Amino acid sequence: MLYRLSLIIFCSAFFSVSCTSSHNLGTEKNPIKLFLIPGQDARVLEDNGKKVAQFLHEKTGLAFDVKVPTSYIAVVEAFGSKKADVAIMNTFGYILAYEKYGVQAKLMGVHYGQRYYQGQIITRKGHLKKIEDIDGKRFAFVDPASTSGFLMPAELLRKKNIKPKEFVFAGKHDTVISMLYQKQVDAGATFYTPEKDGKPQDARKLVLTQFPDVFDKIEILKLTDPIPNDPIVFRGEMEEDLKIKIKKALIDFLETEYGKDTFMKLYNMNGVISVDDTHYDEIRNTLKSLGKSAQEFIKK
Repeated sequence: MLYRLSLIIFCSAFFSVSCTSSHNLGTEKNPIKLFLIPGQDARVLEDNGKKVAQFLHEKTGLAFDVKVPTSYIAVVEAFGSKKADVAIMNTFGYILAYEKYGVQAKLMGVHYGQRYYQGQIITRKGHLKKIEDIDGKRFAFVDPASTSGFLMPAELLRKKNIKPKEFVFAGKHDTVISMLYQKQVDAGATFYTPEKDGKPQDARKLVLTQFPDVFDKIEILKLTDPIPNDPIVFRGEMEEDLKIKIKKALIDFLETEYGKDTFMKLYNMNGVISVDDTHYDEIRNTLKSLGKSAQEFIKK
């Protein structure tokens, strides 16, 4: 009888702890997992991601753990396995994560007031004269789940019936630029944002330290249609009070010069606005024009 009573007490305590821990998201033992898409150098993302996490911790009292996976799809699937709670995602990755796992866009980045960016198809200066010259050449995309680095440029090439001889997925925007600069491919696709004070702000600037003459050596052949800026998204099942608290803290962070500088280094954004899922219907319409959902497109 004593053994049975002890077992009951043990089980009660065990299940009590289990239930409690499921409601303690944001503690040191169960930090909020903040995922960052691997669009550029991982060290830059990790260093600046930690700055974001530190501010959020100081503002909310919650603990955060920053994650930078090796692919865009890894961020999507992290929501499916409940390993991600919050993420700064690319547009197409968000649409895919929404379709599969019900994640919610709450904020969208802005770049000097601009709510849209574009994809760009680039080549070495003087190497190709027009976009049609890509036919039969070597081409570098970023990632199958990249909006500016795959979805929109691929659609542009498809519409013009341009077929590269071979293509690769470089994994990151800066890697595409480096491959092109080093003559490993003939053309590539990355993100484009408009100039600011006469200075280019597109993906080429990511390798400016490594290749100081990159703006002279690499030129833009064609821009894609506009793309809604990248969202900051939340796991659908997360408690609403946590979503509200984190969202407010992120807005506060982007109102500081330190926050603006940090997010510019992360994802070329220096502000945020509140959004919901309907802000990304334009990209869904592009997919519909291809007769595909996001999940179907990624299987190509």
